[in-house]
Amino acid sequence: MRPTIPIRLAFIALIAWASIALADTVASRSAELRLEEDHYVLDADFDFVLNATLEEAIGRGVPLYFVVEFDLWRPRPLWFDDLVASQTVTYRVSYNALTRQYRLSTGGAFYQTVPSLDEVTRIIGRVRGRSVVDKAVLLKGVRYEAAVRLRLDTTQLPKPFQLTTLTSREWNLQSDWVRWSFTP
Repeated sequence: MRPTIPIRLAFIALIAWASIALADTVASRSAELRLEEDHYVLDADFDFVLNATLEEAIGRGVPLYFVVEFDLWRPRPLWFDDLVASQTVTYRVSYNALTRQYRLSTGGAFYQTVPSLDEVTRIIGRVRGRSVVDKAVLLKGVRYEAAVRLRLDTTQLPKPFQLTTLTSREWNLQSDWVRWSFTP
């Protein structure tokens, strides 16, 4: 007797859910906002190592995209929280087989060459002085909630790899949201 289609679909969904639940994680060490002249800047530290699947993909010419996401809310007691600031920074990591170096870029204009993957993960995991919100936007003495995380953006991978990411935990690399209260 063969299992029915709904049972097969439920089994596939269970496998996909389990692979996401068991995803490799990025350890969050610290995160803070500090005032610099007329704006607040983000400092955050993440520790992570690329697994063998990601190292092989990058070595074969597949660029990887890492995203640092930051959100700042003002809690409101009788209504939804007010999103004050939201910012994402995308890092593109690629490998040049001719020079045997990695290329790390943020945005379209700025890039740097890096000799090793360990150095790449150190640079991505160390966010320093990233301007996130103007001082004039925040109300003095009001408590805000801040959150930051780092993740591998699988939506920017080539389509065949995007399908693989649905069932493979090796492609699900992300940190938990680091949350803290902040009062200017």
